[in-house]
Amino acid sequence: MRVAAVIVGLVSAFFVFYTARLLVVTQGLQHTRVGGQGAYIGAVVFPILALGAGLLAIRLWRRGAS
Repeated sequence: MRVAAVIVGLVSAFFVFYTARLLVVTQGLQHTRVGGQGAYIGAVVFPILALGAGLLAIRLWRRGAS
């Protein structure tokens, strides 16, 4: 279980990084390309995925201890 927790934790870290990268590249979503509505979707979905994966990682880590 702990190996799975580490893998899921890395997935969470990836989405945290990608959210930060998205905000830096688009300068806080102020400069998006024409037709770049995917940036807005990513700004909502990536943090949700990061939070969900992080919570799952914590749950798996605790489950591995018992």
